[in-house]
Amino acid sequence: MTRENSPRPVTAVGLMSGTSADGIDAALVEISIEEGNLSTRLVAFEKTPFSSDVRDLIFRLTAPEARVPDLARINFLLGEIFAEAALSVIGKAGLDPKGISFIASHGQTVFHGPEPTMVAGRAISCTLQIGEPSIIAQKTGITTIADFRPADMGAGGQGAPLVPYADFLLFGGQGEPRVALNLGGIANVTYVPGERDMGRVLAFDTGPGNVLLDEVARRSGWGEFDPQGIHALEGHRSEDLLSSLMAHPYILRDPPKSTGREMFGPRFLSEILESGFPIAPDDLAATLAAFTAEAVAAQIRWFLDPKGPPVEILVSGGGARNPAIMKELASRLPEKKVRPIEELGLSSEAKEAVAFAILGYETLHGRPSNVCGATGAQRRVVLGKICPA
Repeated sequence: MTRENSPRPVTAVGLMSGTSADGIDAALVEISIEEGNLSTRLVAFEKTPFSSDVRDLIFRLTAPEARVPDLARINFLLGEIFAEAALSVIGKAGLDPKGISFIASHGQTVFHGPEPTMVAGRAISCTLQIGEPSIIAQKTGITTIADFRPADMGAGGQGAPLVPYADFLLFGGQGEPRVALNLGGIANVTYVPGERDMGRVLAFDTGPGNVLLDEVARRSGWGEFDPQGIHALEGHRSEDLLSSLMAHPYILRDPPKSTGREMFGPRFLSEILESGFPIAPDDLAATLAAFTAEAVAAQIRWFLDPKGPPVEILVSGGGARNPAIMKELASRLPEKKVRPIEELGLSSEAKEAVAFAILGYETLHGRPSNVCGATGAQRRVVLGKICPA
């Protein structure tokens, strides 16, 4: 990939809202090119929580009875909220929006269906992220790139995960292979080779990250999540339930693969609770933390170690701050160093928002940024749609 050196850094905003729908991560990023290599500097980061009303509206869109008028209205509503988040992080840095080159928004996923379903006689894969980018562009006065997943799906991929491109740029070529693990609502891993060879990158979703733990917290009255993993640490995992969860067909499936709340969401938790396992909330939280960690560890052993065992696991996302999950990971991967990316001077919270700023930069320059070893796409493609201000 050829990039011309940039005379000065470009300043952009990356916006991310994940499976947990807890709010918007906004990262103000400087992007520069030196000797053809892209590098980033995080200028400011801000998390804008969704109000309980907005969060409820988002979750209603994932229910079978969701209505098209509600989808249209919430798409525009989230466009305004994403715009406000972008302007807020720009203001936090004391900058003028006129000096920002672009905004790159992942949007809010309300449906992800990478496995083909027959529709009118055709096998259709699809995905939908909302948070209308034209509204973001018009409210901020800043060109906005969004809707990154469909182009990859059009090329035969699953449209996810997309962050592996940034993982390769940030962590690749260090002499020894590593794994970038993101513990968001859904967990995903990226095998980053020691050499600068994107053809050796492999990435996929491993299953649930925090999404089931967050749902247990809400149902148990602990709040929107289990703060500091307190309940999971106090509970005792059920080995029988853990074994049952690890037998899930998705866990055993070969990559490429991606998943979401459709598979590992509230309905999945309800099925666990209705399956006859008598289990207290703390013990359920402990078991689900162990499930997240064991699903990650097992799939690293099955799919990544054969490529050349990675020496360390670099963890980002909200789960990096959950000591229950981190403790379970360390115990299951004793031969590898498990550490948060803060130890490299990076931000666990901001990484995915930074990644989308990188993807947006490449889109504006007409360069492909999907990774075929992550999504299963047949070819590299330019991602996203550009909405001029």
